[in-house]
Amino acid sequence: MARVKRALNARKNHKKVLKLAKGYYGAKSKLFKTANETVIRAQRNSYIGRKLKKRDFRRLWIARINAAARMNGLNYSRLMNGLKIAGIDINRKMLSEIAIHDPKAFAVLVETAKSKLA
Repeated sequence: MARVKRALNARKNHKKVLKLAKGYYGAKSKLFKTANETVIRAQRNSYIGRKLKKRDFRRLWIARINAAARMNGLNYSRLMNGLKIAGIDINRKMLSEIAIHDPKAFAVLVETAKSKLA
């Protein structure tokens, strides 16, 4: 079996990792081993962060909808139940935007939900 010299491939890998580590403090951007550890951790955290971002936005939308619903005399869970019974299929992101930018339209939605609950 032929001997494999890894110089070229190792250099490519090191350059790739050091490029990703650009801007990190001290040895974390200069030395391959510490840079590699930091890059692996950073990529893992960014992957997790992309999942957490979705949760955070959903929590924000629900908080906004709840605040607007309470201003119209209904809480979040009863509003969502009323909208579901009424057959109004609107996602939380759009409901939140309506609550912020068009309070009159949101009030109409709340009244619809109230009438279906009663």
